[in-house]
Amino acid sequence: MPGSGVRLIVVDAANVIGSRPDGWWRDRSGAARRLLMAVAEAWERLGRSDEVVVVLEGAAKAAIAGGVGPELDGLRVVRAAGSGDDAIVAVVAAAVGAAEDRPITVVTADRGLRDRVEALGARVVGPRWLMDRIEV
Repeated sequence: MPGSGVRLIVVDAANVIGSRPDGWWRDRSGAARRLLMAVAEAWERLGRSDEVVVVLEGAAKAAIAGGVGPELDGLRVVRAAGSGDDAIVAVVAAAVGAAEDRPITVVTADRGLRDRVEALGARVVGPRWLMDRIEV
């Protein structure tokens, strides 16, 4: 586990993907795979040292099926067993429990999720913040 000085970025993939009306609903796993690849490529290109966790739920979980593991070019992918929001809160809570002073940023526009993770001490940014850093 990275030290408390390394920022953790937790991405609500469903929310980020859904922020752009580009036909993602016709191929949720494909849209999730494109997001994962774009984030991985951008972080490598930018030389970012942040730890990035992308949470997938529902049909999007198939994006990492077929031999692709939960680590993708420096990203950790969490396949939510149920609610993606609950999985995101669990990731944030575990990180806070491991290092209370660790900077944590959650990427989502979901107001309910925002309230839950801010109560744990995370900073929340909208999908545009991530989209400005990647080429999707």
